[in-house]
Amino acid sequence: MVSPDKNQSSVVVFILLGFSDYSELQVPLFLLFLTIYTVTVLGNVGMTVVIRINPKLHTPMYFFLKHLSFVDFCYSTIVIPKLLENLVVQDRSISIKGCITQFSFGVTCGTIEMVMLAVMAYDCFVAICNPLLYTVSMSPKCCTLLVAVAYSWGIISSTVLTCELLVLSFCETKIIDNFVCEYSVFLSAACSNKQFTEVILFIFANLSTFGTLIIILTSYLFIFVTIFKMHSTSGRYKAFSTCVSHLTALTIFYGTILFLYCIPNSQNSWLLVKVRSVFCAVGIPMLNPLIYSLRNNDVKETFRKIIYLKIISH
Repeated sequence: MVSPDKNQSSVVVFILLGFSDYSELQVPLFLLFLTIYTVTVLGNVGMTVVIRINPKLHTPMYFFLKHLSFVDFCYSTIVIPKLLENLVVQDRSISIKGCITQFSFGVTCGTIEMVMLAVMAYDCFVAICNPLLYTVSMSPKCCTLLVAVAYSWGIISSTVLTCELLVLSFCETKIIDNFVCEYSVFLSAACSNKQFTEVILFIFANLSTFGTLIIILTSYLFIFVTIFKMHSTSGRYKAFSTCVSHLTALTIFYGTILFLYCIPNSQNSWLLVKVRSVFCAVGIPMLNPLIYSLRNNDVKETFRKIIYLKIISH
């Protein structure tokens, strides 16, 4: 039940300090993040277009990658515009409703990305360990179902966590030493009983993180066993090259998340937390299309054709 402080919460705001401590770096940081966001949008939108127009890329792996690019685009768009705004304005406040909305969409995109990476690991497992059954196992119907599961779990997780935050009461303006609305922001600012909310957050966060991680590790355990059993060196190389891009993306994504849990709670850790938040919200969405395009000749060739046609048309 919402406490009587609910009406008061309508005038309470959060102040996202972001990088205001580094006043001399506001303009360089703005230009840097604007450039990164531009590259992110072009990279993810470009990847989606390339996959759609190139028949050679109409495979399960690139079907999943298309949705991963869409989620990365949405995630960066949720966070970066507000970050850019806070770098050029004096008023860095955000309403509770605005903060909860950003958190809600952020959880949705982050959870979908986790599940999508697990689905892509399963796709690699089937392709390498059961190649003769790949067409049947990864049929268009099955791929659509797996994507639907990813989106459904992301929406369910976000809805449950958002509803838990909505029952909290906030009775004072809270200064946040970050640039993004995370669950710790709400828990630290709440003046009502938040024990049940903390439990729900803990359950869903760990279920999503470690549940998908178990699927990924299990898939790659069988993949590596299968690769090591191959007698042909060229066969091993071909099998490993199939999943090297995905492994790179996994290492960056989960390495960042696990690094977060290793940061001790201290005043000195806030800068690291902000750097981690930047990498999750800004760096990863930019890197994913680069990782998957640099090692694929079909993707690079299609990109070159699109750029060439654009130049010719002008």
